[in-house]
Amino acid sequence: MSAARVFLVLLLAYFLSYFFRATNAVISPDLRRDLGLTSAELGLMTSLFYLTFALVQLPLGGLLDRFGPRFVHPTLMLLGAVGALVFASAQSFATLSLGRALLGVGFAAALMGALKAFSLWFPSSRYASVSGLYVALGASGAIAASSPLAWLKEQIGWRGVFEWGALVIVLVALMVALGVQNAPRGTPLPRSEAQEGAGVIWRSGVFWRIGALNFVLGGGFLAWQTLWGGDFLYKARGMGGLEVGALLFAFSLAAVFGYLLSGTLADRLGLPRVLLAASLGFTLGLLLLALWPQMPLALLYLVYLLMGFTGAFNILSLAQARLSFPTALTGRAVTAINFLGFIGVFLLQWGLGVVLAWGYGTALVLWAGLLLLALLGYLPLVRKSSL
Repeated sequence: MSAARVFLVLLLAYFLSYFFRATNAVISPDLRRDLGLTSAELGLMTSLFYLTFALVQLPLGGLLDRFGPRFVHPTLMLLGAVGALVFASAQSFATLSLGRALLGVGFAAALMGALKAFSLWFPSSRYASVSGLYVALGASGAIAASSPLAWLKEQIGWRGVFEWGALVIVLVALMVALGVQNAPRGTPLPRSEAQEGAGVIWRSGVFWRIGALNFVLGGGFLAWQTLWGGDFLYKARGMGGLEVGALLFAFSLAAVFGYLLSGTLADRLGLPRVLLAASLGFTLGLLLLALWPQMPLALLYLVYLLMGFTGAFNILSLAQARLSFPTALTGRAVTAINFLGFIGVFLLQWGLGVVLAWGYGTALVLWAGLLLLALLGYLPLVRKSSL
C-alpha cells in the first residue's frame, strides 16, 4: 500500500464532509418552504452538525491514538449515513435536526483521522505540505455543494440528494476500512503514554488568544459558507438558486486558493502577521455587505471572493497551535483549537439566525465587532513574532 493511496481514499471522505456541511446554504429555501422553518430554527438545525462534530473531538484524539483511523473513521461515517437518511425523510424540525446532528458525528474524524494517518505515512518534512494540500482539495466539496448542488436538487429534489448521499457515504466508509492501513507494514501504531498536560493547554493565554480568533474567524467562515452566505443572497438580494450557487461557487473556489497559499505566505511573511491581515480582510467583507447590501453584482462577486480567500486562512490557527506548545502536547493543542473553531460555528450559525430578527445589517456588524475584539486579543502574538 502506498502513501498516495491512503491520501486519496481519505480525501474522498473529507470531500464528503465538506459537501454535507455546506448543503444547507443552497437548500435553505426548500427547507423553509417544505418544513416551515424560521431563521432561528434554520440556524440552530444547521449548526448542530458543528456542535456534534466539536463534541466528538474531545474523545476522538484518544480513540485515534489507541485504534488508529482505519476503523474509527468509517465507523463514525456509518452514523453519518444514517443521519443523511433521517434528514432525507424528515417531516419536522426535530427529525431534521437529528439527521443534521448525526451527519456531524459521521464526519468528525475526516480531518483529524487523516492528520493522524499522515503523521505515520509521510515524512515529517512533508507533513505540513501534505496536510495543506489535503485541506485545499477537500474544501472542493463545498464547491460541489454550490452550483452543482443547485442543479442536482432541481433534478432529484433535496431529499433525493440526501438519499443517494447516504449510499455514497457507506461506499466511501468501506473504501476507508478496506483501503487504508493505520501505518505502513511493519510500523507499529505509536501509543500515547502520558495523559497529563491538557490542563497546561487550557490554562495558556497563548491558547486562548489563538482559540478566540479561530472561534470567530474559523467558526464564522464556515457558518457563512455553509448557510448564511446563501441565505443572505436569497433574502437580502432576492436571487434564485442558480445565482446563489454561482456566488457560493466563487466563495468556495477562492477558499481553496486560500488554503493552498496560506502556508506559503505564512512561511515567507510570518504566520501571525498573515493571519492578522487575512482576518482584517474578512472583516472588511462583512462590513461591506452590512453597509452596502445592494452593491453592484460585480462588486458582490469580489466581496465573496475576498471573504472566501481570507476566511480560509483560519487554518493557520492549527499550525500556530502546533508551534506554540511542546511536541508532546501538539496533538492535544491542535484538537483543542479545532474544538473551539467548531463550537464557534455552532454558536455563530445559531446566533446569527436569532439576530436576523433585526436584519442582516445588524447581524453582520455585530459579527465584525466580535472579530475586531478577537483581533485585539491576538495582537500581542503578532508583536511578539516581530521582536
